[in-house]
Amino acid sequence: MAIPHTLVLAVAILTLLCLPAIVAAIVCADELIERAARALHQARLVRRERRDISRLDRSMGELSVEVELPTADEPERPTIEQIAADLQRLGRQRLGVAQRSQVWQTAVLRAYDEQLRLACSCLGVTEHLSELVGVDLEIERVRVEGELQLAGMTLPTADAERREQR
Repeated sequence: MAIPHTLVLAVAILTLLCLPAIVAAIVCADELIERAARALHQARLVRRERRDISRLDRSMGELSVEVELPTADEPERPTIEQIAADLQRLGRQRLGVAQRSQVWQTAVLRAYDEQLRLACSCLGVTEHLSELVGVDLEIERVRVEGELQLAGMTLPTADAERREQR
């Protein structure tokens, strides 16, 4: 009679010790299941993309006829004078963005960078503005502005803005 009581007591103590872990597993089970489902879905998408790419590769390999794709006419590029005027305007707006919202500041910086890219392509200056982010983008922006100024463009700077306000 002592052996069944000892066995029941051991199971009861073991159950009490494991109860917090069992409760935690039950509470977190939905999150674990969701993560697993998300991982499976992502793996399925990757497999589907690879399968589609291999199908395209096979179909392109089977093509023996040269297909001439129509070329899109490039949109007319603005003149360097228009680009310079836009850079002047956006540069002044960029220097005075402290009182504007973050969305406004981001939009002005993107437009300014796009005009810098256009100016660089017109003047043959190399730029890497689209490839960089953060501090590296700021440094590249300053470098490109310097290169454009060496090429003869006048761009607004913080010093010029302060001189105008005096």
